[in-house]
Amino acid sequence: MSTATATLSSQPRSRSQWMLWALLALIQLGLISIPLVDRLTVQHSGTAVPLAVVPVDPRDLLRGDYVVINLAIGTLSKTVPGADKVQSGDSIFVGLKSEGTGAAVPVLIANERAEAGDLAIAGTVRAVLGDEIRVDYGIDAFFLPEGEGLEIERMDRSRILLEVAVTEDGRSLPVNLLVDGKVFRSDAIF
Repeated sequence: MSTATATLSSQPRSRSQWMLWALLALIQLGLISIPLVDRLTVQHSGTAVPLAVVPVDPRDLLRGDYVVINLAIGTLSKTVPGADKVQSGDSIFVGLKSEGTGAAVPVLIANERAEAGDLAIAGTVRAVLGDEIRVDYGIDAFFLPEGEGLEIERMDRSRILLEVAVTEDGRSLPVNLLVDGKVFRSDAIF
């Protein structure tokens, strides 16, 4: 009887251990998928906005070439409406105006999304220096297959735009690197 009891009591424990491991695996998968779901949400619900860039080409030994993205709207003039109200460290929304196929330009700076207009990108003021405001939008690199980074580095900067998906709440991510208005490389998931 003791052997039968031991066998019966070990089965539920073994089953509960498997259930615990399965639950832990599901939790880990859920945590891993959160950034992917956020990226997909921005990509699919965002408005595509071309932005002017000033790329620099470094290399990452593990990931290949990438272009460091210095957005032209990363340095704003204090003449942009609303610029007089911002300080270093502020979270802001930069209202953008997109005309045709050219780069979108900043037309307004606001502390609240609702005040920034129909199309606005969220950023953080890094510094207020003299007549300019430095803003970080969280877009700092665009990965490319090995060898293509040098090609981008050698191009005339006026030919290059970064197409960014911008959601209603101001979140953004890079989607396409454009050269002469055509997709050079896509970073879109789908």
